[in-house]
Order: sequence, then C-alpha cells, then structure tokens
Amino acid sequence: MSVTVRVPTTLRTLTAGASEVELEGATVGDVLDALEAAHPGFKDRLLDGDGAIRRFVNLYVADDDVRFREGLATAIADGETLSIIPAVAGGI
Repeated sequence: MSVTVRVPTTLRTLTAGASEVELEGATVGDVLDALEAAHPGFKDRLLDGDGAIRRFVNLYVADDDVRFREGLATAIADGETLSIIPAVAGGI
C-alpha cells in the first residue's frame, strides 16, 4: 500500500529536503519501518527507547492522532497520508 508521509521542516535533513515521501505499509509501524529503511535516523527522532511514540511527536492518519486510535498498530489505507507533527510549546 502506498502511503504519503509528510515530513516536518526540522526532519527534512533526513530526506534530502523532501517535504513528502512515498512509502509502503499497512500500519503506522510498518510505514515508520519503511521510513527508517529509506531514510535512516527517523526512528531515533520519533520513538523512545521502548519503541513508543515520543511525547513531543504527534502522528496523524486522516486527521486522527494515532494515540487515540491503535498507536503504531493503526491501520493505514492505500493512498492515505501519515503526517509527522512536532509538538510546539511556548508562551509569553
């Protein structure tokens, strides 16, 4: 299944500047494995030592946060988009 992964600006050094990459995978975890294989370094940035999504990283499939679905086991259909959104904090 072909999936589009949207890459945030802060991680585009890993994709040679590409803002989107096309990968294969049936679940979010599969797509992240493919992303790591094609562009090494992503898993260290997105997942903690236990393999869980880091607190400051948000992953969305079809506008749904995967944390509120099945996490890395969330199914992703052919043609869907996985968006990597780094958390933003700040204030006055």
